[in-house]
Amino acid sequence: MLTDAIRQQLGEARDLLVVDVSRIDAITTNEWRLAMQDREINVLTVRNTLARRALHEVGVTALDPFLAGPSTLVWGSEDIVALSREMTKWAKDISALEIKGAAVEGTSLDAAGVEALSKSPSREELISQLAGMLLSPGSQLAGALLSPGAQLASQISKISEGGAAEGDTAGE
Repeated sequence: MLTDAIRQQLGEARDLLVVDVSRIDAITTNEWRLAMQDREINVLTVRNTLARRALHEVGVTALDPFLAGPSTLVWGSEDIVALSREMTKWAKDISALEIKGAAVEGTSLDAAGVEALSKSPSREELISQLAGMLLSPGSQLAGALLSPGAQLASQISKISEGGAAEGDTAGE
């Protein structure tokens, strides 16, 4: 029954972090949990055997090396990069918070890997960069096509203004 409850809480989440919050005082732990709740990040402290069993039932085996000692599962946020950024930030703010590892698309990451992941661009940033790269050639082509016409129009305008001014003074 407990593994079913854990599995239901995990839902469709397959990218998770494992942290150790056992050395944090109760007040700081509550503040951290409330902050995670505000950011729509789920936090679940479980027994390692139950967590391992529930995770294996949903096909997540990458967390096995990190499910030793006090363990808290963390998942949610926009994507795994945003989650790792948030946990890395909190680990710097609360020195007793220890990031043990993560499962990212079926691959295990240790604490150093989680920190490296936190420095990579998020899904939205990657989409934005890709869209910029896709649109760049078109905007350069449009600029190249419009530039000669704009230059020609500018020259004609200058000639017509200059010619009218010279004609006005010459006629008097």
